[in-house]
Amino acid sequence: MASQTPRKRTARKAAPRMAAPRREKAGRTRHPRIARSADVKSEHEAHGKRFEHQRKRLGRVAGGVQIGASLFRLLPGKVAFPAHFHHGNEEAIYVLAGSGTIRIGAGEYPVAAGDYIALPAGTGEAHQMRNTSRAPLEYLCISTMRQPEISEYPDSGKLGVFTGVAPGGETPRRRLYGFYMQRGKVDYYKGEQ
Repeated sequence: MASQTPRKRTARKAAPRMAAPRREKAGRTRHPRIARSADVKSEHEAHGKRFEHQRKRLGRVAGGVQIGASLFRLLPGKVAFPAHFHHGNEEAIYVLAGSGTIRIGAGEYPVAAGDYIALPAGTGEAHQMRNTSRAPLEYLCISTMRQPEISEYPDSGKLGVFTGVAPGGETPRRRLYGFYMQRGKVDYYKGEQ
């Protein structure tokens, strides 16, 4: 009889505590894990003339732990984020309304309502959504929420490092977080005695 190796147990993250059901019109209740986009606060982020978006963090509001989901709205001519790719987290985008382009690697491709874009982790192909139309572009971005995470920004030569919580997670839970220039590499033993 072959000996059995004991299975290594891995710690599971506890699901966030559920809030009480929400009361709606006509006495109906809504489960706390249901996030209605009309009720979720919209966050506005802008930097310079190119980067600007509105975001609703649906996954966080609904209590998601391992999958994040955000509803994005880009005005004409705007870009959501600098081009980047993830080493640990996979993303997917589903275009709900409008049209634009997505950069994947060295190419730019047209996208419109009904398009689904898979962005696997570790491909080395940076991605970036851009609204090239005259109307708002709305899309749902879904991602795994793994940490630690390293993101690369090839246009600027930066690295993003996230520990304690994945990118897009709750800021107070971050232990190590920052953006660093890749050209600042040092020897492994630098500063060690």
